[in-house]
Amino acid sequence: MEVTTTPYKRCDLVKVKGRVDSFTAPKLAEVVGAITKEGRYNIILEMGEVEYVSSAGLRVMIDVQKTCKQLGRGELVLTNIPKRIYDTLELAGFIPLFRFFDGETKAVGSF
Repeated sequence: MEVTTTPYKRCDLVKVKGRVDSFTAPKLAEVVGAITKEGRYNIILEMGEVEYVSSAGLRVMIDVQKTCKQLGRGELVLTNIPKRIYDTLELAGFIPLFRFFDGETKAVGSF
């Protein structure tokens, strides 16, 4: 898994590439945790090149969303979600917990 971050004025873009499984999910949690520790809670998770998300990856996404929304500080939004990953989120009942965007520009503009 590869993770890159891009800070913007009102949010941070986190691009994920590859598999998010029990082996790689801690790295994703570490990267996003570093952003929230800086007091930045508007985060975009770009998943256009994600092949697979395990329950460990889903747990990281839920934990980040919980941290961001705590006390109304911000939120985690998802962009460029592959159908297979969207179906996984839907099956897990997580669709109502996130906002989804078709592109990075729309996601950045939402903040």
